[in-house]
Amino acid sequence: MNVYEHINDLQLSVGESKRMNCPSCNGYKTFTVTNNMGRLLWNCYKSSCPISGTKKINLSVEDIKNSVFESAKKMQDDFSMPEQVVYHTDRVEVKRFAYDYGLDYRRIPLYYDVKEKRVVFPIKKEGLIVDAVGRSLGFRLPKWKRYGKSDLPFTYGHGRVAVVVEDCVSASVVGNDVYVGVAVLGTSLSESHKRYLSQFSTAIIALDPDAMPKTLAFAKELRGYVNDVRVLKLKDDLKYGMEIDINNLHKLTPKENQHGTITTT
Repeated sequence: MNVYEHINDLQLSVGESKRMNCPSCNGYKTFTVTNNMGRLLWNCYKSSCPISGTKKINLSVEDIKNSVFESAKKMQDDFSMPEQVVYHTDRVEVKRFAYDYGLDYRRIPLYYDVKEKRVVFPIKKEGLIVDAVGRSLGFRLPKWKRYGKSDLPFTYGHGRVAVVVEDCVSASVVGNDVYVGVAVLGTSLSESHKRYLSQFSTAIIALDPDAMPKTLAFAKELRGYVNDVRVLKLKDDLKYGMEIDINNLHKLTPKENQHGTITTT
């Protein structure tokens, strides 16, 4: 039997594997085939059989959705919010922090670490909390703490233009129905950042004013993933919402996406 025909007839879903008799050497249960995100991998474990290979296949939209959700579900299963991290329930510390940056604590899902005194921002994937990042309210180090092991960005907003920033506060300030604030939470872009940002047609890099070399490096790196990458030169950190910075952001935004406002301070 032709091996390619045999593999095509299996119709494996994403992540599914099958073990069977080898169609070439007839070895008992020595042949495996796996669908790894649209790439079929096959191999016979019998040392005397040379059969192995790989082939790309087209994925259906449903396959992709299922794969992404299963990935998010696994990340959620691997992460649990520490017991000392609770939903803010109008805690004074969280309300004061939100007020300082003009954030609506009733709209942004904030948590509070009662042990380490941190305002905690949940990181979600497919609507599931898969990680979290906490900002110290005092002198405890590190200033920002990631509670899980993912390298996912914190995101906020429902717009069509991504604004790449450094921290969760800046992402929350800029996120609205025009922009999605994307906090990279580090000094480099991970593959998770790039995959997330690739869904946008426009990305604006808006890192802190003293990080222009990193800003330019991010822009260069992202141009292989996003069609339109722009750089915003800030006067101050975006978290402070300076009027000149917000106005320049609007000017840099494609006209067809310029709807909605950001409150300035």
